[in-house]
Amino acid sequence: MSSELHLTDARPTDPVSLVVRRRIRPGREGEYEALLTEANALLARIPGHRGTGVVRPPPGEQEYTLLARFDSLSAAADWELSPERAEWLSRIAPLVDEHVSFEKQPGLDFWFTPPAAARLQQPPRWKMALLTLAALYPVSVSTSWLFGEALKPWLGHYPMPIRAVPQMIVVVLSMTYLVMPAVTRWATPWLRR
Repeated sequence: MSSELHLTDARPTDPVSLVVRRRIRPGREGEYEALLTEANALLARIPGHRGTGVVRPPPGEQEYTLLARFDSLSAAADWELSPERAEWLSRIAPLVDEHVSFEKQPGLDFWFTPPAAARLQQPPRWKMALLTLAALYPVSVSTSWLFGEALKPWLGHYPMPIRAVPQMIVVVLSMTYLVMPAVTRWATPWLRR
């Protein structure tokens, strides 16, 4: 299935998310769930893998969405071309009723794409940029205050490039796991217009 992947339009160092939607045969969900657990373990061994998400179907439906995030295009390609993935795909083949879609989302677009959407489409880039700026500004200001004033007694003697590392870690983790998921849920009606 590596022919589904067209990763040449992103830079090798850009983060990328692979989104795969499959319809599972009725009664085979338990087997598929077990193989998803195995896929998570396989993905965790790929250098540059940054996380996996699974969107399970609502009652009465069979469509699963698997989202795998990588820190670079080459890390995603390592997974796509790995013999472990090929073997895993051969094991799930009897469980899959239909391969619905395969998409790659470069950069930070995964913040804006609802994983269970009927069609995975990003909003206009200007809306993504505006929403990211609106969300990032308070996080940036508050972490600047925290690391510049509140933690000054402990960090003040370090040069600015060293002080910036823990600050950026807090900003990135806050934006990825707290702020952007909440903000995109709140702004969904506006993003879809």
